[in-house]
Amino acid sequence: MLGYAGRILYLDLTTGKSYVEKLNEETAKKYIGGIGLGMHLYLTKSKKGIDPFCPENPLVLSVGPLTATVFPTGGNGHAFISKSPATGGVGESVSHGTFGTELKRAGYDAVVITGKAEKPIYLLIDDDSVELRDASKLWGRSPSEVEDAIKEEVGDFYVRVAAIGVAGEKLTKIACIINDKTRAAGRTGLGAVMGSKNLKAIAVRGTNDVTIAKPEEFFSMVKEFHERMKGPAAQKYRTTGSTENLTIQNNLSCVPTRNYNNSHFESAENISSTIINQHYVAKIIGCNSCAMRCEHQAIIKDGPYKNTMTRIEYDNLWAFGPNCGVDKLNFIIKAAERCNYYGLDAQSTGGIISFIMDCYEKNILTKENLDGIDAHFGNASAMLALIEKIGKREGIGTTFADGVKIAATKIGNKTEQLAQHIKGLEVTGYDLRCLKTTALGCAVSFRGADHNRSGAATIDLRGKVDRLKAEPGRGKIIKELEDQYNLIDSLIICKNAKGTFYKEYEEMTKLYNATTGLNITQQELELAGERIQTLAKLINTREGLTRKDDTLPWKVMNQPITDDGPSKGAVVTKNELDLMLDDYYQARGYDKQGIPTTAKLETLGLTEHLTIITKKEA
Repeated sequence: MLGYAGRILYLDLTTGKSYVEKLNEETAKKYIGGIGLGMHLYLTKSKKGIDPFCPENPLVLSVGPLTATVFPTGGNGHAFISKSPATGGVGESVSHGTFGTELKRAGYDAVVITGKAEKPIYLLIDDDSVELRDASKLWGRSPSEVEDAIKEEVGDFYVRVAAIGVAGEKLTKIACIINDKTRAAGRTGLGAVMGSKNLKAIAVRGTNDVTIAKPEEFFSMVKEFHERMKGPAAQKYRTTGSTENLTIQNNLSCVPTRNYNNSHFESAENISSTIINQHYVAKIIGCNSCAMRCEHQAIIKDGPYKNTMTRIEYDNLWAFGPNCGVDKLNFIIKAAERCNYYGLDAQSTGGIISFIMDCYEKNILTKENLDGIDAHFGNASAMLALIEKIGKREGIGTTFADGVKIAATKIGNKTEQLAQHIKGLEVTGYDLRCLKTTALGCAVSFRGADHNRSGAATIDLRGKVDRLKAEPGRGKIIKELEDQYNLIDSLIICKNAKGTFYKEYEEMTKLYNATTGLNITQQELELAGERIQTLAKLINTREGLTRKDDTLPWKVMNQPITDDGPSKGAVVTKNELDLMLDDYYQARGYDKQGIPTTAKLETLGLTEHLTIITKKEA
């Protein structure tokens, strides 16, 4: 079995003891790697109902069979999986850069971390050496500062680091894990899980080669995909970057603006990709093995935040731009940089601030409630002040640091109607009222509100379906897209490169077999994508999530779009959502409550988990 490192590292931070188990061929073929392998290990090594911050709650770090190879965008990814403190269900987040490459070269396909250290530590994995080092002097410092300090201490600039900031240390439920200074395993609050274990950082250095089973076939694909990434399928990411999405969606009136009070941002031209690239982008960076390059590093050239530099993309541009009613790029870039500094999920942070601003403008919150902050929409200084409060978890920040769902519960006064989240995870920059396939994908997403679990926004925005209509057949579309995305995140390939796979399953099967030599069929790979989805559903079912959690925010279902334009009047009614949920569950082979059936688990080879669903079926 080539391609894989063939080893899983288990580490108990309480005792400091570790051991290695072999990754067997059956497990590799069933779960592929990345999020598939990570969720399999999490489900088998964790207990029902465990608190996310309990020392025995596992935090799994995994890579894919392509990691550390030279396949374009496939050589660099890694995933973190645990129980999300934000949703109580699957916590899963993928990141790219160089960190995953080094872990694979150290000789591991996954690391399963349990326990809690007595004092702050960082983990240093150096091939077969597994060492816990004192991180007391690193506590309270930013991920970027931690990375520099560890490299200096180890004496090797090329050691790779994933670290948490102050938000993770203080168990903020929107905390993320930052690698390579600007790359984030950003969603579902796994930085807080890491912080609960007193684990400040993971540093890795590896010297092992990764052997390919069929070099001639593999390198032929590498060459072909390099050429594809020079073509139109990746042009947006190579040139203007994902910030181009703002103009595309704004023209269709699909940009959630001011916490879903609008769907069109009237000042979008002030923060467009053209302005960003002409006046702010200093350099464009590619991850290890990437033939595309998409990381646009923006720098502030003047004013009080002069020389601030950070990664800018559609997600953080939307979160601190239209979502908060802000059209000043200096402030948006600074907000994104502050999130990296504190180790905060930028999308959730922007969602929290827009919620605060909505409450403020409706006189539910006042200046006195907000430590003197004048939190009206468009107040860029207030936005930065709130990030500081949330990042430090101080003052009013303690009310909002755990997300809008918990904050709405604390505030009351019907503010749950203003809280834009699904399963406790804040929404992203796609107006679900007028993107109804995307709305279904977000409703059933196993990690909560997120377009990145199915990529259905592409189907809606490109007019492949009527985006304003809910109808039978959308469930099958979501099912097929989820299965593909599960494989992309298990192999691991960058989602920005999905368009370069002209025949998704056929080419992924060919690539997997050339890498590993396991010679699975296309049907087996497709089944693996479906198995991974059902695995996630089993975790959520075990933790008590049901059909009622596969829902949409109140505004999406009760507040139609009022902006003049192509989306005016759009809303997702309860009847429409129920129709699409029934359609999706049927396409998945689940029952009407969204629970996998015994027959489905038998088909997918998941009968060892039958006890999770038997009581539900009864």
